[in-house]
Amino acid sequence: MSTGKMILPRTGIGIDVHAYAADEEPRPLWLGGLHWDGERGLAGHSDADPVAHAAADALFSAAGIGDLGTHFGTDRPEFAGASGVTLLAEAARIVRAAGFEIGNVAVQFVANRPKFGPRRQESQDALSAAAGAPVSVTATTSDGLGFAGRGEGISAVATALVYPSQPTGIG
Repeated sequence: MSTGKMILPRTGIGIDVHAYAADEEPRPLWLGGLHWDGERGLAGHSDADPVAHAAADALFSAAGIGDLGTHFGTDRPEFAGASGVTLLAEAARIVRAAGFEIGNVAVQFVANRPKFGPRRQESQDALSAAAGAPVSVTATTSDGLGFAGRGEGISAVATALVYPSQPTGIG
């Protein structure tokens, strides 16, 4: 058995869901770090970007340091209206301060609209810049099933891989 130093990666999962904002309280749509002009926005404490929020939550999960609510909860008025990109950048900073580097984050969201493909690279670039690591984003529909299929909101699930900044001893 080796007594050398080894870097062991850790994975985490994040999920975020937001309902569309009420017609009488319209909001802009922020999704995948991008503003989607002309699209109905989502309700939430911050900008309600489920893609950025799920990515941040996956990072916290992988590092074992709480979740989105722990760090940016609704009891924190300074995060009211905050950009998902800002929250993701802060999450990455917190994860690194806890002694981890970020390998990558992968996010998939479920929604009927907007049509994501034409802006995928722009979204991935914005989120990767915020995280300081590769972030990939995919989109799907739910074939009319569930709240997303009924057009009531958008959900996102993310996975993240982090690894300790310093090798850990095993043996």
